[in-house]
Amino acid sequence: MFTSSHHRRHLPHTEHRISLVLMMALLAAPAFADIHPVPLDKNVSSAQCLECHADKANGKNVHTAVAAGCTNCHEVRVNKDVTRVKLITTTPYALCFTCHADKNPAEITGRIHKPAARDCLLCHDPHESDNQYQLLKPISGATAKDNLCLVCHAIGLSVPATGSRHAALDLGCQTCHLTHRTGERGKQEFDFHLTKATPALCIDCHDPKDTELQKAHQDQPFGTADCVQCHDPHQSNTPKLLAKFVHPPFADKQCGVCHAPAKEGKVALTQASIRALCVTCHDETAKQIESAKVQHPGAAGDCTDCHSPHASKYPGLPKTDPVNICLSCHEDQAEQGRKRYVHRPVFETGCGTCHEPHGSDNERLLRVKNVNPLCLECHGPEAPAHRVTEQHVVAIFDGKVRIPEEALSRVPVLPLRYDLGHPTKGHPVAGAYNTKTNTKADLTCLTCHQPHSSAKPDLLVNDQEANMAFCKSCHNEGTQPRK
Repeated sequence: MFTSSHHRRHLPHTEHRISLVLMMALLAAPAFADIHPVPLDKNVSSAQCLECHADKANGKNVHTAVAAGCTNCHEVRVNKDVTRVKLITTTPYALCFTCHADKNPAEITGRIHKPAARDCLLCHDPHESDNQYQLLKPISGATAKDNLCLVCHAIGLSVPATGSRHAALDLGCQTCHLTHRTGERGKQEFDFHLTKATPALCIDCHDPKDTELQKAHQDQPFGTADCVQCHDPHQSNTPKLLAKFVHPPFADKQCGVCHAPAKEGKVALTQASIRALCVTCHDETAKQIESAKVQHPGAAGDCTDCHSPHASKYPGLPKTDPVNICLSCHEDQAEQGRKRYVHRPVFETGCGTCHEPHGSDNERLLRVKNVNPLCLECHGPEAPAHRVTEQHVVAIFDGKVRIPEEALSRVPVLPLRYDLGHPTKGHPVAGAYNTKTNTKADLTCLTCHQPHSSAKPDLLVNDQEANMAFCKSCHNEGTQPRK
């Protein structure tokens, strides 16, 4: 059980990654602003720079900016007998964006590869490199020593003996990925920086007409299916790159439970409809959908509108991911995702963290009736979360919801006691008193916070700043706290 912020916030892999990033930043820092070992004239020419720094212009792959001249990026400052050389901008990434404006995250609404947002030098040498695009290392190879991507992405490095690893990893990450590719959020090729979406990407190497592949798929038509609904494109703990969460009939190779032999190249089912087929095993879910006081219209259709019938990377078998499976219909909430600060359960873990997707007895399909217990399920000091070690997930809401262990590790835990302690010591989070109106206030987390996103930090209501002006919406200036 998680009973403290220590258990939630410190994972070995995360610590290693943070330490690595800090180390690289510190190693690179002296290049940004340093004392030059010999005096220079403030109007020194690029030719003079290259008399000592010829290596910056003679590598296999030289940055085109070098030919434009050193002072296009560097500034020489002379103060008495001290010469300092610094960048012409306050940060390296700001300098990069002066030429590479299409990479500027301020101008991009889609999902950005994190180093590309503000840490260009984590991947690129600003002058020259033996690798294309001035990369610090190649982007192929099976170890972090050889492959730049594996410095942060531990993919294919720890496959168990019973598992499987995609051979495409040895061809290089660029075989499938373009790290700077961005576009409309929610589209697979942009969210995962792919060269193209699946199945087109997979068919480049895997021919759907191959007899061995057809046999492996029980002679069911699969050429137009989304391959990553069933397979992990990188590695798996099971053979054949099967996704982490598998539907039991599919895992047990009982395809005949759901499928009849294909007819005219099309999938055939053993029941008249998809819903009738699912209900043969999931009758309790069908009853919940029909009897819920607050019904979800999306749950009234075919189950496969939302769920993969075979496998998924996520608990509950969503067809895409736990976020976009909801936002594909809830466009108003998708717009909320365009704000700068988002609530992780909504736009990372999934809407089903807080909402019951099949129907609920509570307003807005919430998992519990009152807002505060809902929020404190993750943010409370005694949140009843249970780790399911073998699946690396954490079970909350009496085991009804399972979220990735890493996601919960980043949740801020509030130091509450007797409904007091946030945002300051002794401040109530429920059952308070409004000093402006001299009335009892029905205080909840939503009194101060928005549940989905905000243009400002801390998700405060109406996109407000976390300052005294916000506090004065309830407090008179100079009012003493009530006992």
